Amino acid sequence: MSSVDINRLTEEIRLESRFVEEVLGQVRKVIVGQDYITERLLIGLLTQGHILLEGVPGLAKTLSVQTLACTINANFRRIQFTPDLLPADLTGTLVFNQKTGEFYPRRGPIFANLILADEINRAPAKVQSALLESMQERQVTIGDSTYPLPEPFLVLATQNPIEQEGTYPLPEAQIDRFMLKLKVEYPSRSEERQILDRMVSGEPIPVTAVVEPSRIIAARQVVNRIYVDEKLKEYIVDLVYATRQPEEYHLELQHLIAYGASPRATIYMLRAAMAHAFLNGRGYVIPEDIKAVALDVLRHRIILSYEAESEELTTEDIITRVFDAIPVP
Repeated sequence: MSSVDINRLTEEIRLESRFVEEVLGQVRKVIVGQDYITERLLIGLLTQGHILLEGVPGLAKTLSVQTLACTINANFRRIQFTPDLLPADLTGTLVFNQKTGEFYPRRGPIFANLILADEINRAPAKVQSALLESMQERQVTIGDSTYPLPEPFLVLATQNPIEQEGTYPLPEAQIDRFMLKLKVEYPSRSEERQILDRMVSGEPIPVTAVVEPSRIIAARQVVNRIYVDEKLKEYIVDLVYATRQPEEYHLELQHLIAYGASPRATIYMLRAAMAHAFLNGRGYVIPEDIKAVALDVLRHRIILSYEAESEELTTEDIITRVFDAIPVP
């Protein structure tokens, strides 16, 4: 792609991405200091990538998702995952009509644009399996029939990193389906004071819908056209491959990593970097786009060895070492 074409694309993207600041402005009316979370949610919407949110209770995870849904005029459903949840509680079931003597499908809460799966690791395996079909195939099977899910469709799941009693560890196949894993941190002292002033009245803060779901879907086509240089593609492959074969990059990590990131990490890192460029009004990806999203893409895809856990190392520590070793193009 020539520089002239890239400049034209950048101008087009600046026009197409104007809704981003409008969305952020509406979310900031309610949420204090969580632009990082909102931007990552937008990346998920623009790339059809599901998101896993990890943080202690009370950090406005649910409120952030609900507010975003209001700003894009999308259907929002919150599903509280519990050990007694059944697949039918999620997807729906067949109901017998006594008048006609026939069964008809009653659709479950999964049929919405934005799904908040609260404490996802509290549900048993059968429910996780039903959710996995929805996430991967974007469809739901009720009885003998299959029904497509609405577009856009995004699953945002939360899990509590503190309380593990009564939880079911998510299978690796399902964790890998989440494009990003975000760690929601505590607000700063000044941010917490703003939260106190804003929320103490108890009155709901009005949020205006500034974009329709159809515009999000149209923006996806523009994101797919963002230019990525061949050297940056090689850089992404090196970052992911170094988690599997660290010795080839002169990294002494093979005893710390049990399993490296899957090829899905390579695909998601590129797509997330393209969406990040879109949010910043650029028609091309730069290394900073990759660095901005790589940690969120990789942190749940690297499985550490017992030796790493004994040394109290985290996946973030390993990813930082990989980034330090791979030269930026």
